[in-house]
Amino acid sequence: MEATKKEQLIVSVSPHVRSDETTSRIMWTVSIALMPALLAGFYFFGLKAIFITALCVASCVVFELWYLKTVGKKSVVGDGSAFLTGLLLGMNMPASLWSFSPFTIHVPVIASFVTIVITKQLFGGLGFNVFNPALIGRAFALLSWPKAMTIWNEPAVAFFAMDAKTTATPLGILKEEGLAKLIEVFGDKMNLYMHLLSGNRAGSIGEVSAIALIIGGLFLLYKKYITWHIPVSFLATAAVMAWVFGGKDPVTGKMVLMTGDPIIHLISGGMMLGAWFMATDYVTSPSVRNGQILFGIGCGFLTMIIRLKGGFPEGVMFAILIMNCFAPLIDRSFKAKVFGAVKQEKAKETK
Repeated sequence: MEATKKEQLIVSVSPHVRSDETTSRIMWTVSIALMPALLAGFYFFGLKAIFITALCVASCVVFELWYLKTVGKKSVVGDGSAFLTGLLLGMNMPASLWSFSPFTIHVPVIASFVTIVITKQLFGGLGFNVFNPALIGRAFALLSWPKAMTIWNEPAVAFFAMDAKTTATPLGILKEEGLAKLIEVFGDKMNLYMHLLSGNRAGSIGEVSAIALIIGGLFLLYKKYITWHIPVSFLATAAVMAWVFGGKDPVTGKMVLMTGDPIIHLISGGMMLGAWFMATDYVTSPSVRNGQILFGIGCGFLTMIIRLKGGFPEGVMFAILIMNCFAPLIDRSFKAKVFGAVKQEKAKETK
């Protein structure tokens, strides 16, 4: 009996790192960090935004419960991962799904199935998925129902208003009609910046308020749940690309180097949501610090290539999913520091 007790104490090789953090605590804390941006989305898009987000969250939780029960696994819904995934999926949905057609209400439900069952559970569950589940769900919905997923509501005048005028997103206007038209729509450049920061513009439910997302991201930095490496390298690369290659001559339409406006690109679309909350996903991003910088640079570069040269006005989702493919390779390419290696070398030198 004494030998058995000793064997039970041997759990793995050293070093052993103790931490009070748990998966559940991390997931629920990230969900809390998303609250400012989510509440901003609810404020600007009203009751239909709440309904779409709640439908995504409920569907993700139910599908995870159903799958785990079907395959005979213990339920882990309490860890908050399904809730957080549904929250991110809902924040990436347009509120117009409610009013576009009586039949588009199934879009969040099917996207949730793809997110939880196909992208997460069939790959082995939490910690084994290759791609960010919420982004795969959104990509599936966008490719399956492109019209419904690309109709955007203007911010609602009344919270309970279920019908709203449709309009183009700032990135859509910038892509199709140029910077001059975008500034004209919002009055002047400073007013444009203020609308982009506050969230008073068209877009997905949880991406519109850049300042709310920055607050949430800084909170995660403060809690040390993420580091600066991915978001800073992501945003810095996108800013440089936007400044160098984002300017066009208003008459000829030809590119004019080093005349772009990086601020508009940084606080428009899904840039802040992607940089702070999607690209920093523990499972689908590199774990080595130098690798995280390379990952962020790749995300920023691909985002701006798609925005400036691609057919879509937005590129954050596709950029992160592409870089998810390279995350394992990046981790293998950058060796982490081995505990004790320096001390061993010094010991050899003294001999």
